[in-house]
Amino acid sequence: MDDYPLLNLFWTMLWFFLWIMWLFLLFKVIGDIFRDHEMNGWAKAGWLILVIVLPFLGVLIYVVFRGKSMGQREVAAAEQREAAFQSYIRRTAGTGGEGGGSHADQLAKLAELKEKGSITDEEFQRAKEKILA
Repeated sequence: MDDYPLLNLFWTMLWFFLWIMWLFLLFKVIGDIFRDHEMNGWAKAGWLILVIVLPFLGVLIYVVFRGKSMGQREVAAAEQREAAFQSYIRRTAGTGGEGGGSHADQLAKLAELKEKGSITDEEFQRAKEKILA
């Protein structure tokens, strides 16, 4: 370790960190190229070739020209994922439980079964007590 000073270690770690950050940005740019539904196939191919052939310059140019819309697409995708998640929660919470639905829904179904004659008054009362308990 005597032949590698602390300052050189610092610079090596800094360059390694910057390289990892550039790789992260490269993959974000490539992902954004494929995520953009407004861009046609030839434009996507052109950007992808530019980013792969001239990586540093290509990523820099892409971020300068399309950085704002890149952020907007990322926000829209996050909002879409959040809406889907909230919809899933509402669906599963609304139909969860033993019999499914709220107490009022379960009582309405019981009353309907009683009116049709599928269950007797005694079965209706037992099921009603079980729901209300």
